[in-house]
Amino acid sequence: MENVDLSLVDWSRAQFALTAIYHWLFVPLTLGLSFLVAFMETLYVKTGNPEWKRITKFWMTLFGINFAIGVATGIILEFEFGTNWSNYSWFVGDIFGAPLAIEGIMAFFLESTFIAVMFFGWNKVSKKFHLLSTWLVAIGSNLSALWILVANGWMQYPAGMKFNPDTARNEMVNFWEVLFSPVAINKFLHTVSSGYVLASLFVIGISAWYLLKGREILLAKKSTLVAALFGLLSAGFVVLTGDGSARTMAKYQPMKFAAMENLYVGQQNAPLVAIGILKADEKDQVHHKQNFRFEIEIPNMLSYMAFLDPNAYVPGISDLVHGNPERGILSYAQRSELGKSSILSLAAYKKAKKEGNDSLATASLAKFEQNYPHFGYGYYQGRDVHELVPNVPMTFYSFRIMVFLGIHFGLLFLVVLYLSLKDRLEKKKFVLYTALWTIPLAYLASVVGWIVAEVGRQPWVIQDILPSIAAVSKLSPIHVQITFWMFLVLFTALLIAEVSIMVTQIKKGASEEH
Repeated sequence: MENVDLSLVDWSRAQFALTAIYHWLFVPLTLGLSFLVAFMETLYVKTGNPEWKRITKFWMTLFGINFAIGVATGIILEFEFGTNWSNYSWFVGDIFGAPLAIEGIMAFFLESTFIAVMFFGWNKVSKKFHLLSTWLVAIGSNLSALWILVANGWMQYPAGMKFNPDTARNEMVNFWEVLFSPVAINKFLHTVSSGYVLASLFVIGISAWYLLKGREILLAKKSTLVAALFGLLSAGFVVLTGDGSARTMAKYQPMKFAAMENLYVGQQNAPLVAIGILKADEKDQVHHKQNFRFEIEIPNMLSYMAFLDPNAYVPGISDLVHGNPERGILSYAQRSELGKSSILSLAAYKKAKKEGNDSLATASLAKFEQNYPHFGYGYYQGRDVHELVPNVPMTFYSFRIMVFLGIHFGLLFLVVLYLSLKDRLEKKKFVLYTALWTIPLAYLASVVGWIVAEVGRQPWVIQDILPSIAAVSKLSPIHVQITFWMFLVLFTALLIAEVSIMVTQIKKGASEEH
């Protein structure tokens, strides 16, 4: 890998990040709003109140606008695995392709079949069948997220697979281990519940705008009550799943966990930095406390968060890079040597098989399998192993932005729900303005959450097995640059179009023609 073009790697990563972030701007609203619409239509069918039908149709229209543009960006994202990351697709296609195929066959077809009934079946099918269609669209949308997040979770923790040395591909040996791996389950539950929070904040924010304008008062009050209750329950679930995600991260991705906390030197009784400001020269420091200009710590909390034990030892960045024999932690230099040995043993095995030397092939295969857990580190033999350290400041700050915004969201749900039940929300202008301006903050929290998940695991495409320098396609960087700027213009235009259409529809209100 000495001749790898790092500009190609950087531009390929940038293009995928661009596509993923734009796509994710549409996904969480789809996940949450689909269920909110289903709740509202259920109330319509149960009560027979035509106002609930009018409310349902209004939010359903906004859901449809968002859904259509989200599908377009998602299709491009999946194609990039083949165009920009063909080595990755070859290396894990037998595993990674399975969840995506199931997503397309099962979830996407479920959505596309019933979404037509959901939008155009009013007065053409029975109330109950229409309600069933709406619920199936919501379930289908979330099933799509399940399979995509299972695939992403497998990249973070490659379970249920075995490397085939004859084809040089990873193959699935246990589908259920892939589906129910602790990383995949936590990632799915945390991600979809955060989408429910965003959608709830979206509904509350738009309803707050109506109350400030003195329009659609009944729609705003009823919608706010449903969204505040759903959002509060979802926010509580986000906390629980986030706690589980932290423990799986500490176990399977200790470097990401250390980067998230800016922890350079591991320690027992490790404190959690609740608030901290890093020094600009933090990479030149050795001890993690010297890297902060300002910090507020919670004693023992990091050890407890990682291992449910306040006395547990949490390894730091220096432990992982330079090794810690007392704790049984190999250095990255040692792992790169073992990884290189695994790569060379694979080449020796294939050569021996071709020459018919079975004894050498057997010995080479055994050595390859012994060192395979370090396989990906072999690509950094002769390189600076500090390249295996992710962007610490970005990961550190993104995590704290996500957490503090999450606290704000939970408190807002509580206040809005209380005021709605007391029928006093309309008079609280400050709360209404806060709810309105929380909509962009919800999107910010969603994006920084993905920054923690993806930037924190760099440079790994598959944790410990395949780094980005070995996963890219053999392309000219200029071709990736051209498509990067094309996608930037296209996605920005789509985003502007969606916001414009949404704003127009919101200003129009819930007229009977919906």
